[in-house]
Amino acid sequence: MVLHAETLLQDLIERTRKHINEAEKFKSLPTETLNWRVANDSWSILECFEHLNLYGDFYIPELKKRMESSKTQPKENFKSGVLGNYFAKSMLPKEKLNKMKTFKDKNPIGSTLDKTTMNRFIAQQEKILNLLDKSRAVDLNKIKTAISISKLIKLRIGDTFRVVVYHNERHILQANNVLNSKMPAPKQLN
Repeated sequence: MVLHAETLLQDLIERTRKHINEAEKFKSLPTETLNWRVANDSWSILECFEHLNLYGDFYIPELKKRMESSKTQPKENFKSGVLGNYFAKSMLPKEKLNKMKTFKDKNPIGSTLDKTTMNRFIAQQEKILNLLDKSRAVDLNKIKTAISISKLIKLRIGDTFRVVVYHNERHILQANNVLNSKMPAPKQLN
């Protein structure tokens, strides 16, 4: 898959801005709503966002480090790698979200969370916006980044940005599904 580099970056920037707007909407909800789960083994809204924060803790420094150490010049087009394209496409939400196994260190289930989780997510997205803007000055094809599941596998930085942003989109949809499920009214104390 070949894309005009600026078109790709603009798409990722727009998606990231939408993610920030979604997170801002969630912040207005009561903490009780944000911590509610459909089932004991499913994630709450805050757990969806904490999962994204845990991935952001890996990818944001990785992206920044690789870009800062690069001496490449930007290219007009980005050509996705086979593995990178596969990972990116697998992250995109589908009509019915396919379940994926989460690594234990990225599974927030049972964490004690509050609205600071949302603030952290928004701050991370601001950093991603900054990195996407700075990536206009580098070759999205030549710079390689490690991925969270193995430091031995490297993806083109353009694919890594796609994976991160699409992964965010996937779990924001999951958080919206939690919100849209029929949450019981809080019990009133007599």
